[in-house]
Amino acid sequence: MTAGRYVARIVEVPDHGIKLEPAEGSVTPEEPTEVNLLGMAIALALGAAGYRHHAEQRDPELQTLDTLLSGDAVMPWRPADGGATPYIVCALNDGRPTCEVRPTAD
Repeated sequence: MTAGRYVARIVEVPDHGIKLEPAEGSVTPEEPTEVNLLGMAIALALGAAGYRHHAEQRDPELQTLDTLLSGDAVMPWRPADGGATPYIVCALNDGRPTCEVRPTAD
């Protein structure tokens, strides 16, 4: 079970979606189930913050949860507005990550 925090800056890639730039010291789970749970928690937080799917479809061979969490993939999400670049902040507690979109990494 992974403990700690996953924190990443959300970067808009025009006409393609967003990518995550993990902050120094962010913890990324290694177990597939924990990776999937973190991916779902991130998707729920993005949806709650008003992010919507971009028209471009995801390439499942290149755009995996591992590449999203490491910052190596652009995913088809569009920010709700063109405001300040927010962060996704996740607490990795007992295998049940909770995430929220915040204006700062704190």
